[in-house]
Amino acid sequence: MTMISVAIAFVGLALAVPIAVLGGAAAQGRAAAAALEGVARQPESAGEMRALLIISLALIESLVIYALLTFFLLMGRIGEMLEKVPTGG
Repeated sequence: MTMISVAIAFVGLALAVPIAVLGGAAAQGRAAAAALEGVARQPESAGEMRALLIISLALIESLVIYALLTFFLLMGRIGEMLEKVPTGG
C-alpha cells in the first residue's frame, strides 16, 4: 500500500459526509416544499401531509446518519492503512 492510496482514502472520507449531507438537505428541502404546496392547495389534508412529511424526513435523515456511521467506521481503518505504508528509512 502506498502513501498515495492512503491520501486518496483521506480525500474520499473528507468528501463523503459533506456530499451525503448536501444530498440529504436538498431532499429534505424538496420534501418540505412539496408538503407545503400540497397543504396550500388542500388545507383540509394538513394532518395527513404532516404525518407523511415526518416519516419521509426521518427516512432521509437516516441515510445521512448511515453515511456518518460509515465515515466513522472507515476512519478507524485509516490507522491500519498507515501502518502498512512502508517508511522511507
